[in-house]
Order: sequence, then structure tokens, then C-alpha cells
Amino acid sequence: MFRRRTQDAPEAPPEVVAKPGGKGRPTPKRKEAEKKRRQPITAPANRKEAYKRLRDKQATDRAKAREGMAKGEERYLLKRDKGSVRRMARNYVDSRRTFGSYLMYLLLALVVLNFLPIPAVRLTMLFAPPVLLLVVFVEGLLLSRGVTKLAEEQFPGEDRKGLGLYAAMRAMQIRRLRVPAPQVQIGDTSWKTKD
Repeated sequence: MFRRRTQDAPEAPPEVVAKPGGKGRPTPKRKEAEKKRRQPITAPANRKEAYKRLRDKQATDRAKAREGMAKGEERYLLKRDKGSVRRMARNYVDSRRTFGSYLMYLLLALVVLNFLPIPAVRLTMLFAPPVLLLVVFVEGLLLSRGVTKLAEEQFPGEDRKGLGLYAAMRAMQIRRLRVPAPQVQIGDTSWKTKD
């Protein structure tokens, strides 16, 4: 009963059989996983250093968000710019040359011309700004109708509230200053077949 048994030959360690979809290696022990995950804690020495670290982190986060927004990455966009319908509206506006995007340049030229002492030019400057604004307003209405109609065709179940105004306001911005930056070139219609 208490005698020694004969030693059997040691068994070979069990082979890890790779299951289809498995990871092909044994699960690490908790101690090993925690050791690998552990990093030294470098707490700030004082309150001033803590605020400095916080400001630096916030600055890098803002820079990353600004860069992502400029590229048009969905997760960094503002709520007004998110979604496939808004992306289609941006592409619709950015693929065409609009009169509204040159409005600021024209108004600046009118201010400069207003300083000329020629009475005929000054009289023309009196009527030019309202005419320019009327042209931009009509162009905005046409863009609004066009983008809304296209959105009804491409995205029938999506929310289109405020889409026309969104497109008209984007058309009035100078192309280089638009945020998010234009993703299509002027005259490019390949975006219509996407999505």
C-alpha cells in the first residue's frame, strides 16, 4: 500500500493543435500578461508640472483632431459635417466652380475701386454690391435644390434637414479655406458613383 511505484516514462507535453480560427499558441499566464502590460508610473512632481502635461496632451489632441478634420476623417468631423449625405453635399459643391467662392475677392476689389476719384466708377460701385449678393443668393438657391434632389435619389431614407443651406454656405466659402478640405477636384464627377 505504501510502497513506491515504478516510474513511468515522462509523458511528452501535449501538442498545441491549431484550431481553425484559433490563435495557435497557448494563453499566457495572468502574471506574465500583467508583467508585459506594466509600465512605470511617472507621476508629476507638482501641480505645475501636472498642468503642463495636461496642456501638452490637449494641444497634441487638438492638433490631431484639426489634421483629421482637414483630411475629412469621419470621427474628427463636427456633427454638422458627419454622414454620407453631408459628404455627398460637400463633393457636390466642391466639384463645381461657384460665384460665391469669389465674392470676397470681388467685394475687396470694389472697395479699392471706390477710392478712385472717377464719378462713373463710384456710381457703378453703388449698385455693384447688391447685384453681386443677388447673384450669390440665386446661385445658392440653385445649388440647394440640386443637392437636395441628388440626396433624394442617392439616399432616400436619410435625414436631409438643412442640407440645402449647408451646401449653399459651403459654396460661399473660399475653396482653400473650406473645412473639411475639398476631397474632389473641380469638374470631377466620379464621386457620384461612390457609396
